[in-house]
Amino acid sequence: MSALEKFLYFSEAQYLEFEKTTSIRHEYVNGSIHAMAGANEQHNLITGNIFFALRASAGAKKNGCRVFASDMKFRALTGDFYYFPDVMMVCDQEDSAAYYKEKPCFIAEVSSVSTASIDRREKWLTYSHVPSLRYYLLVDANQRQVEYYVKDAQNQWQTAFLEEGETLDIDCENYHAVLDINMIYADVIFA
Repeated sequence: MSALEKFLYFSEAQYLEFEKTTSIRHEYVNGSIHAMAGANEQHNLITGNIFFALRASAGAKKNGCRVFASDMKFRALTGDFYYFPDVMMVCDQEDSAAYYKEKPCFIAEVSSVSTASIDRREKWLTYSHVPSLRYYLLVDANQRQVEYYVKDAQNQWQTAFLEEGETLDIDCENYHAVLDINMIYADVIFA
């Protein structure tokens, strides 16, 4: 039998301070920290494609929406959770903390075999309760498959898969962009 080890609990302040001093990114879930693994080529291309499409839209420049890829933390539930979404867009000018954001309109997670269940359950359960969030995309890094969630005018979530030839309109405040599956998977080659 192996020896028992004491579970290390980190306060929110300890986690934030630790993140400033480490070269490895960590997500924070209710007092525990989890190191983030590196991403493969497909993951990076997909993340870059979504980031570029959102950032290139004229709406981002007009109303001050900011688009982040991978390195900006999302703070949820008054600091109980910190995640690093693959792509996050924030249009609320009051959401101005330097190291994290709390009021995103759009989040995309590029899922691999090792992250798919976390993205689909744990993160979705957290994200679905964020009042400002209107779009959540689950983008498969191993095949051309995009599942998306959209909050309707009655604040109810609806879900569907983005099919070939379809577009997804992203509307946040005075911002508008269009995503399609070919744009998301541009230059991605599956082995």
